Amino acid sequence: MDPLTPEELGRVRALATSSLCDADKTLALPDPAIRAMVPEVRMAGPAVTVVAPDDHLPVLLAAGQAPPGSVLVVVNPRGARAVAGELVAAEARRSGLAGVVIDGYCRDVAGLRRLGLPVFARGSTPASGSARDPRGLDEGPVALGGVPVRPGDLVLGDDDGLAVATPDQLRAALAGAEEVERAEAAVLAGMGEGRGLADHTNLAEHRAARADGRDSSLRFLV
Repeated sequence: MDPLTPEELGRVRALATSSLCDADKTLALPDPAIRAMVPEVRMAGPAVTVVAPDDHLPVLLAAGQAPPGSVLVVVNPRGARAVAGELVAAEARRSGLAGVVIDGYCRDVAGLRRLGLPVFARGSTPASGSARDPRGLDEGPVALGGVPVRPGDLVLGDDDGLAVATPDQLRAALAGAEEVERAEAAVLAGMGEGRGLADHTNLAEHRAARADGRDSSLRFLV
């Protein structure tokens, strides 16, 4: 499984996660309770993994060890304390990471938003974990919100949530996702000129087909 080229990864990062999910409805979706803590950002990169059981030391170490462009995927199997905050995010940004995803809690939300690095978590709590566990990058598979994530899998995220895919899945979905965004932009432009949403789709035909029990797909007419 070859990693995405820089050109392919750039195309992925230009797309909404929802567009890629439209192009490939089999993309794995972690628990949507893991959500964007920093609004209006977009993230995509190969996963590096770390296990941090209510202890932020592994995360701080991993943030400095992970390669530039990667997404740090943190799993807290205890989940009661924050295992990342502004200092971890600042280190991740200094290291050139694409973002941080925590199956657990973070803190320093105001500081995270000032930094602007994409950070996803189940929520925030002011209580920090300990700093005693000496492990850093785990370099093994983890379960992120119920979804297996292996190092090298692509983790995508924006305000709508997260998706996980192999490089081959994203490579195959790219053209379709770009077409989704082209069509939606054309529909929005037409609606701005006064045409209704139904006028841009096969809605009437599709509805009649489904009412008759016939197979049909709703599609844009642009």
